Amino acid sequence: MQNTPRGMRLHIGIFGKRNVGKSNILNALTKQNISIVSDIAGTTTDPVEKAMELLPLGPVLFVDTAGIDDEGKLGEMRIEKTVKMFDRIDLAVIVSDQLGWSSFEKELYEEFTQRKIPIIAVLNKSDLEPISEEHFQEIKDLKLEYVITSAQNGSGIDELKQKLIELAPDDYINPPAIVADLVPPGEMAILVVPIDLEAPKGRLILPQVQTIRDLLDNDSMIMVVKERELKEAIDRLKKPPALVITDSQAFLKVSADVPKNIKLTSFSILFARFKGELNEFVRGAAMIEKLKPADKVLICESCTHHAIGDDIGRVKIPRWLTQYAGGKLEFTHYAGHDFPENIADYKLIVHCGACMTNRREILSRILKAKKAGVPITNYGLAIAYALGIFDRALEPFPLAKQIYEECKLS
Repeated sequence: MQNTPRGMRLHIGIFGKRNVGKSNILNALTKQNISIVSDIAGTTTDPVEKAMELLPLGPVLFVDTAGIDDEGKLGEMRIEKTVKMFDRIDLAVIVSDQLGWSSFEKELYEEFTQRKIPIIAVLNKSDLEPISEEHFQEIKDLKLEYVITSAQNGSGIDELKQKLIELAPDDYINPPAIVADLVPPGEMAILVVPIDLEAPKGRLILPQVQTIRDLLDNDSMIMVVKERELKEAIDRLKKPPALVITDSQAFLKVSADVPKNIKLTSFSILFARFKGELNEFVRGAAMIEKLKPADKVLICESCTHHAIGDDIGRVKIPRWLTQYAGGKLEFTHYAGHDFPENIADYKLIVHCGACMTNRREILSRILKAKKAGVPITNYGLAIAYALGIFDRALEPFPLAKQIYEECKLS
């Protein structure tokens, strides 16, 4: 489990004011000196991340953040980085000390409640003096789960771990399938995996590996081929596969080689529902129809990589969308966890498959896009639409296809 990608881990954020013991709590939970601990307020600057196994929950990622009450120019920058973590957190721990809650903790509570993120209140430093009934009442009035701890002597830490397990979101405990629901046990899926300049040497990319594992767990059969061998591979089969899954970059050739009676989609479209919200991404893709020359398009990637050759996000998708719009579009690229504030300036947002981040961050970005009234889609859906094979790519997803039909009528 130590090799579990961060995007597949439950993200647990530790928040609060300066010097309430957030870093001590992280060190106590992990039983390691991960964060620097000091009596000087504001010791934690950038968020500190620690991946570990929290049994029986499984792989998690703890994130220690700077104090939400930091001051000065540097303090504002630290708070900004703390606030950015809100988009990635699945479970929030709000730490206060024996002095109880103030407006800072209440603002954190309101933010996480609005985002429907489970919250645990931790009243730390109980070794210094007892927590007053007045401070208890603030937490009780909000009907919050709480734990009294002393990170210094370890009391309450085991109880805190138990609360984390109990409050883990249902979509983490019972995550959606990647593809297993589309390929029954005993049936076959063909995976089309191009080996080009951007393919990692000696291995497959993460979405391909995760798709294979999902099918194996479902007792489904798998054939993996390059795009050039696909047609011959299908011809050799006595029984047609239940599904063909392709890298989106090879969509056009694969669509031509796969008989119409065999369902076809892409890894990126599978991840549109696994890491995001497929139906919302379908609505976003339908808005490609309304793109006009000079429109601004935002392209987001969840990882940072060195772009080479015909990079999918920086070269191919801009080229295909430009051809579809019939004139030059203005493209802006963001990578990693950066996401612009001015998304209302864009006519469309196109996101990658998000294999390197967690579902919470993608759902947060979808929510921001909806609030700004900007359509959002992902790589696979945008490519299928621009290449004119959108209907076919949605065949495995009847509800998504129905939503697309409704979009065409509106």
